[in-house]
Amino acid sequence: MKKIKILLYIIFCIFLAACAKKAEENSPQSSNHAEATSADAAATAANNDVAMDEKLGTKWGDDINSSVTEVDYERKSNTPIAETQVQYADKQYEGKAIQGISVAGGKVSFTIIDDRGDPIPLYRVGKNYYLAGREGQSYQLHYENNTSKTFEIVTSVDGVDVINGREASRSNSGYVLHAHDTLTIEGFRKSADAVASFTFSKPEESYAANSDHGSIYNAGVIGTVVYELKVPEDEAKAINKYAPPPNAFPADKN
Repeated sequence: MKKIKILLYIIFCIFLAACAKKAEENSPQSSNHAEATSADAAATAANNDVAMDEKLGTKWGDDINSSVTEVDYERKSNTPIAETQVQYADKQYEGKAIQGISVAGGKVSFTIIDDRGDPIPLYRVGKNYYLAGREGQSYQLHYENNTSKTFEIVTSVDGVDVINGREASRSNSGYVLHAHDTLTIEGFRKSADAVASFTFSKPEESYAANSDHGSIYNAGVIGTVVYELKVPEDEAKAINKYAPPPNAFPADKN
């Protein structure tokens, strides 16, 4: 008799667990989550459905004076701290309209701006980002460092590295973004003193389609990878091995 009672108790517990699961599936919160997921999937599908006359690439635009110097910094790790990509076309995207992208948990702010410095419309659906451009429009990639760290920004446009013009790779060298500083990449680098501005074009007119190291099939995407760097200023800072004294206003850094 005791064994029968235990068996009945187990069956009853299984029945209660099944009822609870069913109730959870039918709850408003669960339904809302399913609806949100379905809406995101539909928006993503609509955004990725780009008509032939809506597709864009990026060509060489006007020459811009832009001088750079090389520095010998080392990455703290070969693994980037963040990576993001933006798909672009001449279409009306669905999603949440945003001014810029928060990269690496807000360590870096990324916006795409026009020649006047105004943000070009961006749209977010889940973790995907989309940019509405138009043929003939020039643009720039603007990064802002919100920390006291130094970062390296490796960027590609249409699958082409913006510095060396070759097939883009995460292992390629990038631009240095110093602590609490900004970086604006205005175009494909032509020399140590000039770049050719990023200008939206038909895919067949893009730099990628007309380069020995690019492909028209990669037109329509902007990629960013962020690494943290070891810099002499950081290494020169004294390290206190003892517990620091209390600070009444810790948010105010001296």
